[in-house]
Amino acid sequence: MNITSFIKYLNKARGLHIDGNYYSYIELWKQWWMGDYPKFHEIKETASDGSVTTRLLSSMRMPKRACEDWASLLLNDKTTVALGDAASSDWLLGKQDQQTGGVLREVQFWPNANRLMELAMRSGTGAFVLSLEGMLVRGADVLPSPDARVCLDYDPAECILPLTIQHGIVTEVAFASEIVVSGKSCIYLQTHRLVTVGGVRQYRITNEYFTGDHEDSDEAAYMPAPLPDGVVPGFLTGSDRPWFALLSPNVVKNIRGGTGLGMAIFSEALDQAQQVDLAFDNYCQDINLGGKKVFYNRALLDTYYDAEGKPHTVTPDTTKRQQFFKLPKDDNDPEAASEWHEYNPDLRVDDNSKAVQDALDYFSFKVGFGTHHYQFNAGTIATATQYNGDRQDMVQHANKHQINVEAALIQIFRAMLQAGKMILGAQGDPDTPITINFDDSYITDSETRRAQMKDDALNGFLPKYRYLMEWYGLNETEARQTVQEAQQEAAPTQQALSFTGGAGGGEG
Repeated sequence: MNITSFIKYLNKARGLHIDGNYYSYIELWKQWWMGDYPKFHEIKETASDGSVTTRLLSSMRMPKRACEDWASLLLNDKTTVALGDAASSDWLLGKQDQQTGGVLREVQFWPNANRLMELAMRSGTGAFVLSLEGMLVRGADVLPSPDARVCLDYDPAECILPLTIQHGIVTEVAFASEIVVSGKSCIYLQTHRLVTVGGVRQYRITNEYFTGDHEDSDEAAYMPAPLPDGVVPGFLTGSDRPWFALLSPNVVKNIRGGTGLGMAIFSEALDQAQQVDLAFDNYCQDINLGGKKVFYNRALLDTYYDAEGKPHTVTPDTTKRQQFFKLPKDDNDPEAASEWHEYNPDLRVDDNSKAVQDALDYFSFKVGFGTHHYQFNAGTIATATQYNGDRQDMVQHANKHQINVEAALIQIFRAMLQAGKMILGAQGDPDTPITINFDDSYITDSETRRAQMKDDALNGFLPKYRYLMEWYGLNETEARQTVQEAQQEAAPTQQALSFTGGAGGGEG
């Protein structure tokens, strides 16, 4: 799918004004993420016969590694959700397997969310998009459909077309993605628009399919295609709560255009990514060219002729000879030059290693990890103070990014709860308090944090139910009930101890 061509088609056919030029930046970031930006990584070299060949620059693919690392820090298996009421928690998270059950397990939310986090860091924006399969629709109205199934799509920025932005928030949007129907590639366009019907302001979601021809040329053409069986043309959700949530790195964009979209986490580190690859390529080339080389006088070479009479020369080492019939030097003439000598190129390991490490430090700093995130001096032992100090940049940026991540997660969870209640008949509350607990073991290890939180709860600095929500995955209702039961069980024991102590005092 050529998104730029498709946007031109939509702008012309629908009278829209979507900025298609910004998507060229997204394509640039995607190429760097893949480790193959042709204008930089394809090197032209002249061979010995004068022909020009193309060589790929050796690459460490650090833009992808940075996106992977940010995704691992921000959304991983230690990220948990706590909901205010038991019914919502049971439906979304599962009753028996908290965090790994319920609807989130059905849609494989956490592994897919982690992948979306990487795509958002790569493309500047990611989207959670809610839909229901098997939904019953009459006209434009959705009927109660208890057998419908919740589905989530996870789209990167090249699939996101903001339509309306109010106060910096995308309120209307279209999602364009490439799918395959009956072996044929199609573009699936889903549009979310706010409308007022019957005095109720609500979202209308429409579904369209297109086929395209000559997408990579100026003659690109798109034609509407029939909807597959089971896909409705459109429906009203009955609520002004969006069925999507956008996610972007929490950095201020300094690129013009693309309103409503963010920029890649490494967009300001492309020069540093080039430096890393140049240093690494130089290292690889020194090793590649660093083999021993032996230079011979022509008098030492043997000559043979092939079947066509063409002469070929063979070096002594090629024929595995250990004795030469011609002396390499005239012993009677000390001034005579040797007829052979060897050359051992310097691999420059230390210089190359330092160059790569310096480039990694600059790149690490530019993507928000601080200057010592990527280190290859494994033998060096750092004190706890040094460790935490080196990671202050990463901690600050992680806390900053978590603001956007938390907002997106809460928005899509509320959309799921609302759809579950209105359409599936689930006993959830879309407005229940939702708490996202992020993994902060990159600051302190989990055991230390757990012990500190336990001490705070026992000393009265933290409600005990909060400890249970954090470490046992209970919702607030269950956590409060568990604390109350524990106190009730402990009360008779405390009374017995108090009574025994009193009697003992009397006898004394």
